[in-house]
Amino acid sequence: MIIVDNALKARAAAGKPVNVALIGAGFMARGTANQILNSVPGMRLVAIANRTLDRARRAYVEAGVPEGDIRIVDSAKALEAAVADGKYAITDNAFAPCEAGGIDAILDITGAVEFGANVTLKAIEHGKHVVTMNAELDGTVGPLLKRLADKAGVVLSGSDGDQPGVEMNLYRFVRSIGLTPLVCGNIKGLQDPYRNPTTQKGFAEKWGQDPYMVTSFADGTKISFEQAIVANATGMTVEKRGMRGSNHPGHVDELTKSYDLDMLKELGGVVDYVVGSKPGPGVFVLATHDDPKQKHYLNLYKLGEGPLYSFYTPYHLCHFEAPLSVARAVLFGDPVLQPIAGPTVDVVTTAKTDLKAGVTLDPLGGYKTYGQCERYGDSRREKLLPIGLADGCKLVRDVAKDQVLTYADVELPKGRTIDRLRAEQDVMFPA
Repeated sequence: MIIVDNALKARAAAGKPVNVALIGAGFMARGTANQILNSVPGMRLVAIANRTLDRARRAYVEAGVPEGDIRIVDSAKALEAAVADGKYAITDNAFAPCEAGGIDAILDITGAVEFGANVTLKAIEHGKHVVTMNAELDGTVGPLLKRLADKAGVVLSGSDGDQPGVEMNLYRFVRSIGLTPLVCGNIKGLQDPYRNPTTQKGFAEKWGQDPYMVTSFADGTKISFEQAIVANATGMTVEKRGMRGSNHPGHVDELTKSYDLDMLKELGGVVDYVVGSKPGPGVFVLATHDDPKQKHYLNLYKLGEGPLYSFYTPYHLCHFEAPLSVARAVLFGDPVLQPIAGPTVDVVTTAKTDLKAGVTLDPLGGYKTYGQCERYGDSRREKLLPIGLADGCKLVRDVAKDQVLTYADVELPKGRTIDRLRAEQDVMFPA
């Protein structure tokens, strides 16, 4: 049911737009800024925070905001004054939008785990709804942050447009018509765990993206985070470490015959991905129905004889749909995607090449590691290192290529917020 568009039109007619602050000014953030400013009545992008002010300014200017309407601010008070004056604020102080009054929601489009954790905590502390495209943070400490948001009376949600959000919309639809989802799937065009920023440089330059972010798409780290947060939002798990991850050049409808129904039911459903399937780059849900009468109707409606039925969305439109997620959170208290309880799936650190003691691990999508989904209980029992914590860790012993790292293999950096939050989450949700 589509109701967000009319609700936003009503806010526009009443002169009471939803005020949003954007954290980040990269490729995806600039697209989102353009979308809000030019295509979303009833919503106003009042501030952009980025460590480089020129990039924040660029996001506004590219979207058609006159230079004279952009104001540099360095505090919450100055930001509030800019909004009151009808100006558009840019700042290198990411906490300013979180602390300022008159802002309904924070939209995090950074993908930075430590930075995102600090911004999210600050936003929750000051009563702001948070919509995040930061699957890396969500897949590391999302269940704990969701608990904190609940206590504060605000919504913490993933974003529609990203594949996890599209999967959740489809999952909710399938459940709403009486079927039981047993597979939530993501369709990829490439999966190679040994890709690195050098191999992906050309693609990144072509599309104006960051080579490390592009590598995280190619090496499986990003999809592992995406499917982990879907698992945590549905209670599903993974069939095995790394997921099944089939190469399937056909249509996703054909996958209804490739899963063991009893296994799926025993596990309570699984998240998975396929490479090369149609309709890429969308998502799919495979579901079952227990009512023979309804199975007859599903067959009539060309979904086949079962026992698994295929549903899919053939696209995910990222920044086009992100503002609608903000509206859902602010106007209806309806999260697109959030953990329902403790984690069911973790994303663990795996060596991309042979690594020597003394090496410091690089950021996600780098040269040294890639992420894999693992069942949360197994991850905890084996003391595996979540890849959301890996950046900056120093190896204390040699690790072989494709070996999964444990906490005992590394020395964690001192004083990080993300390590503290993960430790708290591990206590809150025992294996």
